[in-house]
Amino acid sequence: MAAIARWCMRHRLLAVLIWLLALGGTATAATVAGAAYSNNYEVPGTESGKANDLLKQGFHGQGGDTDTVVWRTSSPATVRSASVEQRMSEALETIAGLPGVGSVASPYERDGAGQISRDGRTAYAVVTFDQQADSVPKAQARAVVDAAEAAETEGLQVELGGRAVQLTEAPGMHLAEVIGVVVAGLVLFLAFGSLAASLLPLATALVSVGTAYAGITLLGHAMAVADFAPMLGTLIGLGVGIDYALFIVTRHRKGLRRGLAVEEAARNAVATTGRAVVFAGATVCIALLGMLILRLNFLNGVAIAASLTVVLTVAASVTLLPALLSYIGMRALSRRERRALAERGPEPETTTGFAARWAAFVERHPKLLGAVAALVMVVLALPTLSLHLGTSDQGNNPATSTTRQAYDLLADGFGPGVNGPLTLVAHLEGAGDRLALERLADSVRDTPGVATAGHAVLNRAGDTAVIPVVPETSPQSRQTSDLVDRLRDEVIPAAEKGSSLDVHVGGVTAGYDDFAEIIVGKLPLFVGVVIALGCLLLLLAFRSIGIPLKAAAMNVAAVASSFGIVVVVFQWGWGSELLGLGSAGPIEPFLPVIMVSVLFGLSMDYQVFLVSRMYEEWLETGDNRRAVRVGLAETSRVINSAAVIMISVFLAFVLSGDRIIAMFGIALAAAVALDAFVLRTLLVPALMHMLGGANWWLPGWLDRRLPKISIEPPDLPRRATLPAQRVSDDSAEPAATTHA
Repeated sequence: MAAIARWCMRHRLLAVLIWLLALGGTATAATVAGAAYSNNYEVPGTESGKANDLLKQGFHGQGGDTDTVVWRTSSPATVRSASVEQRMSEALETIAGLPGVGSVASPYERDGAGQISRDGRTAYAVVTFDQQADSVPKAQARAVVDAAEAAETEGLQVELGGRAVQLTEAPGMHLAEVIGVVVAGLVLFLAFGSLAASLLPLATALVSVGTAYAGITLLGHAMAVADFAPMLGTLIGLGVGIDYALFIVTRHRKGLRRGLAVEEAARNAVATTGRAVVFAGATVCIALLGMLILRLNFLNGVAIAASLTVVLTVAASVTLLPALLSYIGMRALSRRERRALAERGPEPETTTGFAARWAAFVERHPKLLGAVAALVMVVLALPTLSLHLGTSDQGNNPATSTTRQAYDLLADGFGPGVNGPLTLVAHLEGAGDRLALERLADSVRDTPGVATAGHAVLNRAGDTAVIPVVPETSPQSRQTSDLVDRLRDEVIPAAEKGSSLDVHVGGVTAGYDDFAEIIVGKLPLFVGVVIALGCLLLLLAFRSIGIPLKAAAMNVAAVASSFGIVVVVFQWGWGSELLGLGSAGPIEPFLPVIMVSVLFGLSMDYQVFLVSRMYEEWLETGDNRRAVRVGLAETSRVINSAAVIMISVFLAFVLSGDRIIAMFGIALAAAVALDAFVLRTLLVPALMHMLGGANWWLPGWLDRRLPKISIEPPDLPRRATLPAQRVSDDSAEPAATTHA
C-alpha cells in the first residue's frame, strides 16, 4: 500500500489524468450506447412464469407489458357520447399503429362493455406492448402517452397507467445527489476546518461514483441490470466513498500535526488506514456478491453493479486521494493548526474532551449501558416481525403523475382490483378440457375475493385459453395474495380433476408473490453464507473468535432494526405521506436481500475501523480495558463524523421521488445511525469490557493454521504477552490518553 501511495504522489498528474480519462471514457461510451436495464422479476419454473410462457406461446403479441388508457367525462356527458367515442376511438387507432404496440382492446368494441363503468363516466382501453416493460424503449412509451393525451379536451380527462408508461415519468434524481454532497461537504468542513481537506473526499467520491455510474450503464448491455441499480450504486458509492476518504485524510492530518512531511504523512495514512479501507471495502463486496448464490438474474446484476461501485471507490481512495493530498500540501490543516505547528512545533497528540469522557463512562458502566443499547435495538426490530413482502403499485406514485391519476380513476370507477387483474392461463388438449375450463370459470366467479371473472378466451389453435379475473382488493393487498393462494390450492385443482386441463395463475400480484416466495426460501442460506464469509475475514484479521461472533450479532441487530423502521414508514405508513412517499403498502420482495447485503457490508466498516484501533492497542499493551477505552476514544469522533455524512447522503435520496430508492435511503440511514451511535459506540465496547481478555482468544492450533493477514500498521511492534500472562484489567490507566 505504501508503494502505491508513493507512486501516485510522485506521478500525481498522471494519477489524476488516469482517473479523469476513466471517467470521461466510460461516460462517453455510456452516452453512445444508451441504457438497457431490465426489471424482469420473473423466476423460471414458478406458476406465474409458466402462465406468462403459455400466454406468449398461445397468443402472439400478448406476452408483453399491458398498460391502460383511462378517460373520464364530466357531467352530463358520458363516455358513450358520440363526440367522446369518436375522439377516443381515433386516439386508440393511432396508438394501435405505433411501433411496439401489439394490440389495443377498446371499450367500444363488441366485448368491451366491461371496460365502461356503471355510471358511464369512466372507461379504459388496454394497450399491450410486444415486449415486457423493461424492454420497451422509452420513446415508444412516450409516443403512446402523447397520442392519448392529445385527445384530452375540456370535460374529458385522459390519463395513462402501467409499467411502460411509468418509464416516461421517471424522476430526475440529481437534486438528491446534490443535497447529499453539499451536506457531506459541510460536515467535512466542520470536522477539518480546512476547505481544501474537506473537498478531497468529495472529489474522490464523485470521480469514482461517476465512473461506476457509467460503467453500470454499460454493464446493462452485457447482463440483466435493474433500472434502479445505478442510483443504488450512487447511493452506496457516495456514502462509503466519502467515508473511506475521510478516514484516510484524518490519518494524514494526524501525521502532519506530528511533524511528518506531506509525502510521508500521506504514505503512512494509506499504509495504515488505507489497508483498513481495502479490508472494509472487501467485506462490503463479499456481502453484495453473496446475492449471487440466490441464482436470480434480477439480483445478479444488482450485486455486480453495486460491487463495481465499491471497488472503484476503494481504488480511488488509495490512488487518487494521495495524489490530491500531495497537491494541497500543508493546506490539509486549517490555518489555526498550521500556525500552531509553526509556532510550537509538533506535539504529542492526546485524546481529550467528550470522546475520552464517553469512553471512560462506558468503561465504568458496561452492563447498564449494554442493556439499554440492547433494549433499543430489540424495540426497533419488533416491527420486522410483521414484514409483508408484496407489490406496491402506482397508487403510491405522486398525486400529480398520470399513472397515479389513472390508478385512482380506475379504482373509483371499477374497484381497486382492476389495477391488478389476475390471469388464468390454461393449456387444453380436447373437448373435455373445454368443459372443465367452463366449470372453472363458474367456480372462479363464486370464489370469495373475486369481483368479476370474464369468459374463457381461446387462441386460434384452440389449445390455449385465458380467463381474466379481477379481485375485489388492490394488487398490494394481503387479501389479493390470499386469493392467489386460494385459486391455486383449492379452486383450480378441483376443476382440473378428471381432465388433462393445466391451469396457471399469472398477473402482477401472482408474479410478485412467487418472487417473494423464492427469495424467502433462499434467504436463510444467503444470510448464513454472508455472515460466515464476514466472520472468516474478521477471524483472519483480528486472530480472535469473539470479535467475528460479536460483529455478526451486531450486524444482524442493525439489519433487523433498520428493517423495523422501514416497515413502520412504508408498510404501516407512519409519516410516508408527509415524506411524499405515498400511502402504506407492502415491502418490495427483492428489497430484503439487497438491503441485507448492503447493510451487512456497511456495518462491517465501522467494526473494522473501531476494532482495528483496539487491536493495535491490545498488541502493544496486552491490556483489554485500555485497548477498548483507547480504541473507542480515538475512533468515535471520526466514526460519528463519517456516520453523519452517510446518513445525510442516504436521507437525501428520500427526495428522489422513487419509492424503491427512498426505501433504500431510509433503511441505510437508519442502519448507519444505529450502528454508529448505538452499536459501535455503546453496545460493542460495553460487551468487550465485560468479556475482558476473552475478546482476543484464539485456540493455538487454529492460530497456527490460519494464514496471516493484517490491517494494523505493518511496522507495529508486537509486544503483547500470552493470554495467561496478560496484566490484570485492574491495572488499566484511568484516562484515554495515547500517542497519535
